[in-house]
Amino acid sequence: MNSEKSLFCFGLGYTALALSRSCLADGWRIIGTYRDEGEKDAIVQAGIEAIHFERVHQDVLASFSYILSSVPPLKQGDPVLDRYSPWLTDDKNATWIGYLSTTGVYGDTGGALVDEKNALNPSNDRSVWRAQADEQWRNLHARDKLPVQVFRLASIYGPGRSVFDRLRSGPGRRIDRPGHLFSRIHVEDIVAVLRASMAKPSPGEIYNLCDDQPVEQQYVEAFASQLMGIEPPALVPFDEARKDMSSMALSFWQDNRRVGNDKIKRELGIELIYQDYKSGLTAIWQNENSN
Repeated sequence: MNSEKSLFCFGLGYTALALSRSCLADGWRIIGTYRDEGEKDAIVQAGIEAIHFERVHQDVLASFSYILSSVPPLKQGDPVLDRYSPWLTDDKNATWIGYLSTTGVYGDTGGALVDEKNALNPSNDRSVWRAQADEQWRNLHARDKLPVQVFRLASIYGPGRSVFDRLRSGPGRRIDRPGHLFSRIHVEDIVAVLRASMAKPSPGEIYNLCDDQPVEQQYVEAFASQLMGIEPPALVPFDEARKDMSSMALSFWQDNRRVGNDKIKRELGIELIYQDYKSGLTAIWQNENSN
């Protein structure tokens, strides 16, 4: 096996699978973990070797130069670190270890801009767990000198995972909350950032991943509706809409912030493929309707 072109993925969700497909196209060997047997066939059909999360062997992990964890933390901790941190600490062969965190760790700034130097100030339980895991992964570099890089992702969208899918499921509603901004990032741009980092590892670094235009969600839904040729869902004031929101849904509206992405451009040479939601959604729509 060419260890220089080998990637081990803890978790193969939407983003990790997109990265894996990009690497496979360049002749990489990929292994990804699964928990449910039903997930295994889909992984194998994608050309990726599959291994159960609880059956990873130390010698297998140590044979990979690139390691990615996209497994979200739980209340009791990060499943990957809880089970495999001793092996990661002992691993002397890895040249790049990536952890996918979220910009949710910054919490609410009232719309103010944050960059990678801002302190973490999570505002809900899930973000608290994520901030704790984010710190634990960074400590693998600070304490154990492992080549860990942390990627804090804004809201992820792309083919098969976009506002189009929500609009197709029913009329729904658009929530009107003036000045409340969300940042997002197209999955192809995430892959581009990860591949750039893998090509030029910078152990200990943190990168924010988002596009250039944070915007109110209602405008994203209105633009997508325009592309689809349908009437956009009715606008409902946030104070009215919140009355019947689940606690999970409400948590998405707790934070209002803008996220800076200058570092990926400056240090990794990234030129975003989709600089804003309009270009990203237009590409998805055109691809869906090209046949």
